[in-house]
Amino acid sequence: MKKLLLAAAPLSLALLFTAAVPAAQAQQGAKLKACFIYVGPVGDIGWSYAHDEARKKAMKALPWLDTKYVESVPEGQAAPVIDRLVKDSCKVIFTTSFGFMDQTLDAAKKYPNVIFAHASGFKRAPNMATYMADFYQLYYLNGMMAAAVSKSDKLGYVAAFPVPELKRHISAFALGARAVNPKATVSVKWINAWFDPNKAREAAEALISEGAGALAFTEDTATVVQTAASRKIPSFAHYSPMYKFAPDYVVSGQLVHWDKIYIDFLSKVRTGTYTAKNLQNVDYWNLLRGGSVELGAQDGMAINPKWVGALKAKSVTVSGKKVSVYDRVTQLSAEMQKGGKFDPFTGPLKDRNGILRVAAGKVATVAELNNMAWVAPGVVGQVADEPKK
Repeated sequence: MKKLLLAAAPLSLALLFTAAVPAAQAQQGAKLKACFIYVGPVGDIGWSYAHDEARKKAMKALPWLDTKYVESVPEGQAAPVIDRLVKDSCKVIFTTSFGFMDQTLDAAKKYPNVIFAHASGFKRAPNMATYMADFYQLYYLNGMMAAAVSKSDKLGYVAAFPVPELKRHISAFALGARAVNPKATVSVKWINAWFDPNKAREAAEALISEGAGALAFTEDTATVVQTAASRKIPSFAHYSPMYKFAPDYVVSGQLVHWDKIYIDFLSKVRTGTYTAKNLQNVDYWNLLRGGSVELGAQDGMAINPKWVGALKAKSVTVSGKKVSVYDRVTQLSAEMQKGGKFDPFTGPLKDRNGILRVAAGKVATVAELNNMAWVAPGVVGQVADEPKK
């Protein structure tokens, strides 16, 4: 594990810095130490890898920043790791997985002078913020493309855990697919792991054997895109650029730039804008607008050129006019980057059981999306904790 040690300081100054606000730290020339807890290994090519790449970019951009990370921490086992990091003088602690939420909140109460920020959750405290670079807009666009390139009405999704994040992503993928092909279905196979290449491969192979014509996924390796390519099935990258793993079959994907959030958050801690007393309402909810997420098979490649022809050949009807899927995806992507009105979760919207979840003329709120338990029409397979009313 790579460790960047806090610059040494006389004991009296160290005690002063412990009690001082970040602005005073800046005046004294001390470094701000931020620590990160990852659920997977930094080499996973997915979620934890992306967070660690952002940590490195923050280090490069902020010369006064010192960092440390702990990788491969199972969900539910963050508490002792947090204790160690606090003892190691971490002033800001980022916990980067949904399953760390409750233990992060407990730690925030235990250590009121330490600043915490939790990724993907919804619980906050005076010294605990939340943040998310969310993909639901991108999943809608990729669902459209998946339906256009699939040779069947069936799509497949290899999923980690049935948490709100995945339920909204799978639902957005299904809604996008049905905007192109009303008969499209998205079969989901849960592997109950964020990082498990073997389970991901088995699930991908099963979905393909069942007739899935394109695959999406949430698992932190390139296994699904490689498995799909071996069977000549198109797929969509997840969290980091995966074009290089299957250049003929990765159509597009979801890319994240966590550094946009980390640099902003840490800079505000440094200047005293954020303190251990005013984070109760601090929630970063970053979408396409702002650049925290990007549509693409790799950076700068929104759509693999090898699939542009197929996307142009398939059309959808918009306001009574036929447009190609390629043009519609490009249009919606540009609109959402500007913060336009289009949103995949616009009502009237019913779940797959026919229950109205978003009323006509309304758009699902951030709170509703963060607590989402239902799934959209077209999603096939068991979903844990799915409400029946």
